[in-house]
Amino acid sequence: MAFGWIEEQALLRRAAGLVRTLRPRPADSPLLDLASNDYLGLARHPEVTEGAARAARTWGGGATGSRLVTGSTALHTELEAELADFCGVEAALVFSSGYAANLAAVTALAPHGSLIVSDAGNHASLIDGCRLARGTTQVVGHTDPDAVDKALRTQDGPAVVVSDTVFSVDGDAAPLGALAGVCREHGAGLLVDDAHGLGVLGDGGRGAAHAAGLAGARDVVVTATLSKSLGSQGGVVLGPAPVIDHLVNAARTFIFDTGLAPAAVGAALAALRLLRREPERAARARAVAAELHTRLTAGGMASVRPDAAVVSVRAPSPEGAVRWAAECRAAGLAVGCFRPPSVPDGVSRLRLTARADLSGEQVDHAVQVIGGTRP
Repeated sequence: MAFGWIEEQALLRRAAGLVRTLRPRPADSPLLDLASNDYLGLARHPEVTEGAARAARTWGGGATGSRLVTGSTALHTELEAELADFCGVEAALVFSSGYAANLAAVTALAPHGSLIVSDAGNHASLIDGCRLARGTTQVVGHTDPDAVDKALRTQDGPAVVVSDTVFSVDGDAAPLGALAGVCREHGAGLLVDDAHGLGVLGDGGRGAAHAAGLAGARDVVVTATLSKSLGSQGGVVLGPAPVIDHLVNAARTFIFDTGLAPAAVGAALAALRLLRREPERAARARAVAAELHTRLTAGGMASVRPDAAVVSVRAPSPEGAVRWAAECRAAGLAVGCFRPPSVPDGVSRLRLTARADLSGEQVDHAVQVIGGTRP
């Protein structure tokens, strides 16, 4: 029977404790949110929601076509110019999602005959980009510049090193300075996904590449999402103007995809301008993450020191992680629950996201709930 194998897969997932279900949330959830990626607390900020509404009233509900046909508005161009200026690069190109931005950057910058060196802890979107690219991919150890160096020594032609800046599972950061140094020794490009760094790291939230002194470098390309710190939706590739021009002409997820909806563009633009005015939000998000980590580890829980705003707490098993997250929810706290295959090391975790708008009382409540419900 067609698709009969699906039931077998479902049984295997159920036996392994890996079943995932959708859980629609109401507009006004009573839960304290440590599960979303709204690091700066901007998704519901009045200026951001008004930016979305104003854009929809002006430009309509959708982009109406691909960016190369009718889907590119003056608002898209405005957002790209301001993102490039904020992050200290020559040019930017906005996509319908961060996933699409990563697929575009990896596939367009790794043609046939090239080598892609990919960190073992990279996000699924980078991994899928590597699978779709025509170059050859070599996966290397997590945050290991020596392994990158060894891989690049095997390549005579074009090469690109691909890495998250802040890894989404444990919240640890890549050694960008060392990676850039290795790339330059071999004439390779460096492509980094700053989804969890933009808005949190760097001067006023300008991102991990900016913090590492790599902003504007001719051999560095940065991708990011507009759906985390900027509280909107969409993705962006930032880098040298020739690279951005190449993506316009060669990136399939740009050429054949409908442009980002005007409301999302307006929201992201409003959030970016707000961040410029209130750069202290970035430092506050990092401070909340550090406090959560300190207090959870003091309570005997295994947690990796966060380099940005992601705090992970290890769970004993997939089933244990699901139960722990459910008990947190029952106590009024929403937390992320990461299990295989979302975790590259196979270790299940609760994943907490620090937010700049969390009060001291809310942090207290979160620590008490997580500690009080631990398996």
